[in-house]
Amino acid sequence: MPTINRYDVLIVGSGAAGLSLALQLPRSLSIAVVSKSQLGAGSTFWAQGGMAAVLHDRDSVEAHVADTLKAGAGLCHEPAVHFTVGRSRQCVEWLIDQGMHFDLREDQADAEFREFHLTMEGGHSHRRVIHAADQTGRAISEVLVSRVEEAPNISLLKDRCLVDVIKMGDRICGAYLLAASGDGVDTFAADAVVLATGGASKAYRYTTNPDGASGDGIAAAWRAGCRVANLEFNQFHPTCLFHPESRSFLMTEALRGEGATLHLADNTRFMPSFDDRAELAPRDIVARAIDHEMKRLGADCVYLDISHRPKDFIIRHFPKAYEKCLSLGIDMTEERIPVVPAAHYTCGGVVVNQYGATDVPGLYVVGESACTGLHGANRMASNSLLECFVYAQSAASHIAESLVPQNANPTPWDDSRVRDSDEEVVIQHNWQELRRLMWDYVGIVRTTRRLEYAAQRISLLEREVAGYYARFQISRPLLEMRNLARVSALMVESASGRKESRGLHFNSDYPDTSPLKRDSILIPSNFDRRTALTGAVDQLPQYTA
Repeated sequence: MPTINRYDVLIVGSGAAGLSLALQLPRSLSIAVVSKSQLGAGSTFWAQGGMAAVLHDRDSVEAHVADTLKAGAGLCHEPAVHFTVGRSRQCVEWLIDQGMHFDLREDQADAEFREFHLTMEGGHSHRRVIHAADQTGRAISEVLVSRVEEAPNISLLKDRCLVDVIKMGDRICGAYLLAASGDGVDTFAADAVVLATGGASKAYRYTTNPDGASGDGIAAAWRAGCRVANLEFNQFHPTCLFHPESRSFLMTEALRGEGATLHLADNTRFMPSFDDRAELAPRDIVARAIDHEMKRLGADCVYLDISHRPKDFIIRHFPKAYEKCLSLGIDMTEERIPVVPAAHYTCGGVVVNQYGATDVPGLYVVGESACTGLHGANRMASNSLLECFVYAQSAASHIAESLVPQNANPTPWDDSRVRDSDEEVVIQHNWQELRRLMWDYVGIVRTTRRLEYAAQRISLLEREVAGYYARFQISRPLLEMRNLARVSALMVESASGRKESRGLHFNSDYPDTSPLKRDSILIPSNFDRRTALTGAVDQLPQYTA
């Protein structure tokens, strides 16, 4: 009989949210952390800019909250914003306790009371982004991985893909995981399952995200009966390096925070014509401005210029960006950097409460896969890492307080009626078609007709993938294609239902913003109102005081 692997808590995802949650659960619990590839290969590792936090007397929680609400274009849930921002200092202190070293002000590095170097990013009214040069995500990831590897109660399962969560009765009791080695699908039982699998930006042809950002957690939670919200708000980072040998390298927003400006090919600076905040406007505004200028001129890219700053300053503050550009023959201390917008962050996701709990008992979702109400219609720069740590902590506390052993015996995975595929080229073709389709029709600027066409074609792709899934042995490309097609369909459905332009969603047929502020809540056919989170269907759950 196939073996069932048992843990108290199963965490799928090894980024900031998943790893920090594992570390904050009681040591008495047996925990498995599942990584799609190697530990630290997710989006956290590639986060350059830093983490927003209120750390200076000149700043305040109220100011950070106000900036977040403004960037979110009316759809942030204020209780969620206060909940998150109010815990920012606590999260920084926890990271420092884990061994994280953030950059200090140079003039105070030897002082008795040292002060962090804080940088400025788009949408912020104060310097409040704490960082480790331009490799903050990598530094955080390395610290968390090191701590998790030392924990005797945490097992690390690498190179495994989520197939689906397992539901028995009205609750989740485990998950099926595919081993990348080709050894088949293993069955895992757990009293609580946490999905921390990141966003779905790989649905787009151009993205700053790593290969694993295929919406796995969002799709699995939807299939399990969870509501999703606000998936039309896909954030496009304004400045992805444009070079044939580097299609996904992010030029951190901190560059603009330290004075970098955007220019056309003739060196004309254009952002002041679009917004009074110029290059420091929120990302949706900057990305649309770049998209507008590229389409108006038929240009392949625009240019980011920080060469007016001292060379040693640039190299010291942006060593990774400098090294990457130099490897491609671009000296950013002396010349402009070609950049284009690229899909970067999924602002919507699975509806959760302040503890990361979903509509289905036993299932939690944290990080980019979740819709907490923090980001609204547009995520403000560097709030995402903060969200990961805040909700990981609250989810860990909730799991520790409410975990009840279920002793469930999920049905082992059965692949006895499928065969090996000799048609995997079909999956590759469908993958390429989907990503081109999403880029062309569900991108920075949408139209009603484009969305209708996208919905029709994605429906056909989903049917093709479902047929393939039913007949053949599963593989990572098949699982990712299945999940991306489902999440892309949800994105299009959300976008089609929003008859206005707001934040990251711009429909040229409805260019104005409606006075009615509403979330886009989608409900799966197997949604169970008896176990759903409290709160009306047309709003996200309320937070307790």
